[in-house]
Amino acid sequence: MEKRVSLIFDPRTKLFILLLCVIAASISPSLEYNLGLVLLVGITGMLCGKRRSALIGIAGYALLYALTVWTAGMTGTLKTTLLAAFGLFHKVYPCGMAGGLLISSTKVNEFMSALYRLRVPKKVIIPLAVMLRYIPAIREDWRYIKDAMRMRDVSPTLIGFIRQPVMTVECIYVPLLTAASKTADELSIAAVTRGIENPEPRTCLVRIQFRPADFIVASVFLLYAAAGFILGNYR
Repeated sequence: MEKRVSLIFDPRTKLFILLLCVIAASISPSLEYNLGLVLLVGITGMLCGKRRSALIGIAGYALLYALTVWTAGMTGTLKTTLLAAFGLFHKVYPCGMAGGLLISSTKVNEFMSALYRLRVPKKVIIPLAVMLRYIPAIREDWRYIKDAMRMRDVSPTLIGFIRQPVMTVECIYVPLLTAASKTADELSIAAVTRGIENPEPRTCLVRIQFRPADFIVASVFLLYAAAGFILGNYR
């Protein structure tokens, strides 16, 4: 079986990409520009080894793009309402993909070391580090709760909520909120136990440094954001 080769990007590069995605999405001059931005994020995700997630993200945006084009041919109040809702998704979608790539492809120790090198205050680093641990833990609890409730014929889908609203809230969402609160406390205690508040400089076994691939990817996103700014001014 052929082994997949993936590039390792500096966490600071991923943060820079996320920032550029926010800027590019906010000044996006057209749907085609947003589509190109999503493709760029998807290609970056594939380079990081997240091929399945990248393909799902691109396919999801292609569906959103098709729905938006189809809605543009409608008339009346429904068209205005749907276009306003889809417009919000178009702004958030690329940023969500870039944020998901940052979380899924970056280890907490690497992320913290990169932020320390950027001279970010600990008041910012500690909540971000806990958040990176928090999201996978909640996702795992959510999967366990869903599997357990399926044995009782309770589904977390919209149809299941419509059919059994009280049962769905009681058996799925209440345990999830309880688990979320407990997980937050456990992660905070674990972070303090591991010395997250230690005033000494943090060390990392992985060497955090910029490589040629970081420069190329950051330059591509920077040029794309600049192109969006120029196109937006010409319109």
